[in-house]
This record gives sequence, C-alpha cells and structure tokens, in this order.
Amino acid sequence: MTPEEFRRYGHQAIDWVADYLAHPERYPVLPSVTPGQLTDALPACGPERGESMDAILADFERLIVPATTHWNHPGFMAYFATSGSPAGVLGELLTAALNGNGMLWKTSPAITELEQVTLRWLRQWTGLPDDWFGVTYDTASTASMHAIAAAREAADPGARTRGAAPGLVVYTSEQSHSSIEKGAMAVGMGQDHVRKVPVDAEFRMRPDALAELIERDLARGLRPCCVTATVGTTSTTSVDPVPAIADICERHALWLHVDAAYAGSAAVAPEFRWALAGCERADSLVTNPHKWLMTPVDCSVFYTRRPEILRRAFSLVPEYLTTKDDPRALNLMDYGVPLGHRFRALKLWFVMRSFGREGLAALIREHVRLAQDLAREIDGDPRFERTAPTPFSVVCFRYKGSDEENRRIQDRVNATGDIFLSGTVLNGRFTLRLAIGNQATTAAHVARAWELVRAQVA
Repeated sequence: MTPEEFRRYGHQAIDWVADYLAHPERYPVLPSVTPGQLTDALPACGPERGESMDAILADFERLIVPATTHWNHPGFMAYFATSGSPAGVLGELLTAALNGNGMLWKTSPAITELEQVTLRWLRQWTGLPDDWFGVTYDTASTASMHAIAAAREAADPGARTRGAAPGLVVYTSEQSHSSIEKGAMAVGMGQDHVRKVPVDAEFRMRPDALAELIERDLARGLRPCCVTATVGTTSTTSVDPVPAIADICERHALWLHVDAAYAGSAAVAPEFRWALAGCERADSLVTNPHKWLMTPVDCSVFYTRRPEILRRAFSLVPEYLTTKDDPRALNLMDYGVPLGHRFRALKLWFVMRSFGREGLAALIREHVRLAQDLAREIDGDPRFERTAPTPFSVVCFRYKGSDEENRRIQDRVNATGDIFLSGTVLNGRFTLRLAIGNQATTAAHVARAWELVRAQVA
C-alpha cells in the first residue's frame, strides 16, 4: 500500500468511525446471528494473493459489523457498559502506527515513561497514595492473578524456583469476580484453597466471617496468604468494608488486594472517594479505565505499594535482554508474565487530556444520577422490586414473579435490538441487571429500557 493509498483508505476508515461513534444506535445492540453463521460466510482458506482494500472494507461492513455486539451503543446496559471515546480511538490508532513494545526502557522510552506519568495522574485524580507503583495489564483478571502471585511470593519466597508450597490459602467474597479463583488456579494454589467469605444483606464481605475462616485454616495447619476485597462487586457493585478487612490482614500479615476494576473510576469525582476508604492500606489494587473512563479496551491499571515483591516474583532476564542502561531506567517486563508491553498509556493519556478530570467526573455523576432515577421508578412500581442497593450506576431489580418470567423479560427486551440487559442471581433468585456507563447513554435510553421491561408484564 502506498502512502497515498493509505491516506485515502485511512480517511475512509476515519469517516466510517466518526459516523459510527456519532450514531451507533443505527445498529441493533445485539446482532441477529447464530453460532457459526459468520464462520460459514467467510472463506475456508486465506487468500493466496493480496486483495484490494476496497474489497476488505466492503466485507467489514457486509460481514463483520452485522455480527458485532455494539458495546459503544447507548442501549448497551449489560455487564459493565463501556465506551471507546473518540479521543481514545485516536490514541489507539497512533499506538498501532507506532507499533512499539515497551518490554525494556530502551525498546521504547515513551511507553515506559508516559505510562508512569499517566498512572501518577490517575492516582492523584482518585486520591490513591502517590508513592504507589503502577503498571498496565490487559484486564483486571490478569492484574488480580499478578496480585495473587505477589502474595504467594511474599508468603513463600522459594515458590518461583520450586513451585508453590502446599497449603497457601486465598480469601475472597462470595460476590467477588471469578478471576480471583482463576488467579489462584493459575499460580498453583488450586480452587480447594480459595475461601468464599459470606456476605451481609448488602452483599458486602463480612469481616467477622473472614476472621473466622482464617482462624479455622490456621488451626488446620494451613497458611493464609492473601485476601481480596472488592470495591464495586460484579453483580451488585457493593463495596466491601476495606478498613475492617485491612485490620485483619495486618494482624495476620496477609497480602491485601483490592479489586476496584469498576468503581475505582468513580473516585475521579471526589464525592465518591468514600468507596476507596482504607484502600491506601492495601498491598495492591486494580482499576480499569476501559470500564468507566471512556478508554477503549484493553487498559487495566495495577498499583502496588510493594513493587519489589512483584518484581521478585516475575523478573527473569536472559542474556539477550540484558542492558546497561542508567539504573533509573525502568524495565516493565520485570513486573509480570508478559514480555511484550503495549502502549496502553497513550490512549489513556489522550482521554485524560481530552476530558480532563472534571469532564470524566461529570459523566460519572450523570450515569449515577440516571441509575438513581431509575431505582426510584422501580421502587414506585408495585410489580417490581430492587434486589440490591444502588450505590453507583448499576441497578439490580426483578419482576415479582418467577425466575422464568424474569428470564423471559430479559430475552424479550434484548430481542428488540434497542437495549441489552444482563442478569445475575442474588439470594437464589434470578435478577435483571441494568448498567449505565456508556458515553452516549441519556435519560431517554434509560427510559426506553424501563418502558420495554414494563411492557413485558403489562
């Protein structure tokens, strides 16, 4: 492709993106396809000779877009709704063009140093300790796995050479994300050594139950090593009592990791910093700008106040990667499993500079306001009930009927193509779950979702 051709097709692609971001609601939020449909529509083998970009772009619109679930759609209210904002998209475009790999400082000083500066800004904006070390990973699942590996290293320093010692135990809430259990599996602790701590009526980890489980394991000769608290649980966005959990961890010298993948972003608005109370006492914390800070996937930020433990767990420098840099040079490959390191900070830098802290805070405030307004509507309809508190922008509710009826409501709403809702199970009952977090979502979209839900039981 010549520079002139690239410029022409680049303009064409940017025009498509601009139109798409301006009006994603032109598409159904969920595609009307069946498993294998796209596979069958594509050639069984790749082309022997190069094809024209005109044909490739045409097939993108003809085949790929109709099979896409549109996370940038204002009616996407499932899971944790996310946005790839225009600023973030431009940052991602330039990241692809630079095609850098920040494994070592010398392989891309910009990747290493912009990441440290940008993550310092994020710490300042959210009120986290400014002396914490930060690094980006792809997702919170990867970040939490690294936290568990660091906890293992702190409790059992020989694990990296001889393997994990038997009997190390991880504690997490019944409501925590499944990635915590997966992380324990990945580092060799095993599911049998993950304790699911009971929660209270508001789905928050009970410190008394945590303390009891720890004492029980100690009496059995096991070795507690890590506790994971959650700020914004996946199902309900509940906030675990981190200060009380930190007290227990300090008493037993346990690594405390905080999963703030969703609600950590809310702290850019100072009135929501209550959610991070006690987190300054944690050994590590993860928050995802790609969830609620308008940054395209993937961009997960991991902080730790004990970077030397993380480095000790993972640093392995073969001869071909040995450098003679200034000792101040930071090599990001030393702080995790991946050798390669994407320039994720560039798109986050674009987003933070484009919106500013106050611009992002205003979006978060509006999303929370929309959720609170919907919660009041639900509370005022005797046919429905809220099934969890609504501290942020996720509303859990159900029709006062059977699980089957609630699943049918979800299926029918999602079939409209206007709205996409997910569900969960709370106290043994299926619950509808509506998450607001898309830049384009307005009161009209939330009203449409509520209208569609009510229409199924009219």
